[in-house]
Amino acid sequence: MLEEVERWLADRSWSVADRPLDQLLAAKRAAGTTVSVVLPALDEEATVGDIVEVIRRELVDGLPYPLVDELVVVDSGSADRTAEVAAKAGATVVHRDDILPRIPAVPGKGEVLWRSLLATSGDVVCFVDADLRDFSAAFVTGIVGPLLTEPDVQFVKAMYDRPLGDAPGQGGRVTELVARPLLNLHWPRLAGFVQPLGGEYAVRRSLLERLPFPVGYGVELGLLVDALHTVGLDALAQVDVGVRLHRHQDGQALGRMAAAIYRTAELRLSRGHSPGHRWGHPRLRPALTQFERGPHGFEPRTHPVDTEERPPMADIEEYAVRRVA
Repeated sequence: MLEEVERWLADRSWSVADRPLDQLLAAKRAAGTTVSVVLPALDEEATVGDIVEVIRRELVDGLPYPLVDELVVVDSGSADRTAEVAAKAGATVVHRDDILPRIPAVPGKGEVLWRSLLATSGDVVCFVDADLRDFSAAFVTGIVGPLLTEPDVQFVKAMYDRPLGDAPGQGGRVTELVARPLLNLHWPRLAGFVQPLGGEYAVRRSLLERLPFPVGYGVELGLLVDALHTVGLDALAQVDVGVRLHRHQDGQALGRMAAAIYRTAELRLSRGHSPGHRWGHPRLRPALTQFERGPHGFEPRTHPVDTEERPPMADIEEYAVRRVA
């Protein structure tokens, strides 16, 4: 297994500099591939506009042939000016609840990403988190690049440094404490991914529409594991795009995120998505109790853990009708 991971790292790990923009544009035009960029957003007025402006200036308006055909911000109920700022910067803004209204929406990032497949049409769908600071277009060109130049690649994750304050590489706390141990223990073929939980990745629609989507924070791990079992390791890749600066959450929020990720992994283990797996379906309590100090000592706060998953979008009637049309 270690030899396979080392081979994959040599064959399927690249740098953004390996594929200049002119090469990507030529490959895109020759193949007629279309690219959609999706930013899931909730109260991100401080950063979403800058991200949209960079993508439009460098990958749409400033080129003889656009690399990005659709730039869509899916707003999941912001209380601030996220939608206004994104639209002014040049994005198409769609509200989560206006997509597939037949099915009531639930809170969660994965829910937004799932619904975005109905709000876009690109052959390649590129997800970018809306809280990034000092955004570079390399986040898009890096992860879209292999999908335009390597016919066998279907799923590409960004990899990057994630500083925490002045400490380099310390920003991925849930990755190092939860996701990486889970992957190494149960899906060791995925051990080579530097940022398995990163929110920046690009996928061929033909694959993405076949995958179930956890509605919450487990969506990145769930998609990665399911992609491995659907198309195999050599169809997956990663690209180094530099440094990722973004807002960091507090310890309790990270604890809730970790619980959702563990639950997502547990569901896949129960389906047999692990070599040599022997478990049945464990009965887990889908809640997380945390503590805060109050006037009378430590007080419990219990939060539900995301357990819901959306079916593959290809199974949704409205999507199938749209794809045929």
